[in-house]
Amino acid sequence: MPVADLDLNALNSATKYPSIFTYHELAQGGRLIEKATAFTGDVILTEKVDGTNARIISLPGGDYLLGSREELFYARGDRVWNPRLSIVDALRPLAERITSPDTGAVVYYLEVYGGQNISRASGEYTSGQTVGHRLFDVATIQPSTMEQPRAAIAAWRDNGGQDFLTEDELTTVAKTEGIELTPRLATVAGSELPTGIEEMQAFLDRHMPTTLVALDPDVSGRSEGIVLRTSDRSVIAKARFQNYERTLQVRNKRR
Repeated sequence: MPVADLDLNALNSATKYPSIFTYHELAQGGRLIEKATAFTGDVILTEKVDGTNARIISLPGGDYLLGSREELFYARGDRVWNPRLSIVDALRPLAERITSPDTGAVVYYLEVYGGQNISRASGEYTSGQTVGHRLFDVATIQPSTMEQPRAAIAAWRDNGGQDFLTEDELTTVAKTEGIELTPRLATVAGSELPTGIEEMQAFLDRHMPTTLVALDPDVSGRSEGIVLRTSDRSVIAKARFQNYERTLQVRNKRR
């Protein structure tokens, strides 16, 4: 399945990373309401790194493509590429060495962060121009998926059709390929998660006081928040400091 034989629009659609809902439901105006995501069993807490969502699409025979969440920027062998967000420069060495699948596509989802213009939070991780990346998910895509009409592919993706690795599988792949994961903070029982907004902000402060992925020794900035996921990834949600602080500020003004 060389790149030249693929419908790149279909491949792009099939490999886009899905939206992750917030742990507490978002209402209009970006404020949270007291309706928390239900988790059962063990819940894995990981750092939510504030950068740009990127992907490596690994294909049989050694071909690969690199892109952001929405666009494809580079295919193996390109002499000219899109330099936006530092994705190609950051991920091309990794894409060149990872193991190619025998069939279909394996998609590595990573956060590229730091630098100067990658995100507004770059200064939380570096005092200069250092760029880093962390793996947070991997999915496998079968060839038959990319043969479907584009509307069918989008519907399949939006309805959870992508086959993501479990936590154990993800850990194994990261170790095998030598890729650093987003930091694992703790594993807690779903019944122990706070359901109130104020309690969840305290939970964030306790588990994520500073980032664990600073790129320079003189920087110890703030993380964006925490991602919560079951070990089989059947339930996943994000909790961002900004959402909780904004919600509580508005609430306190009304008192």
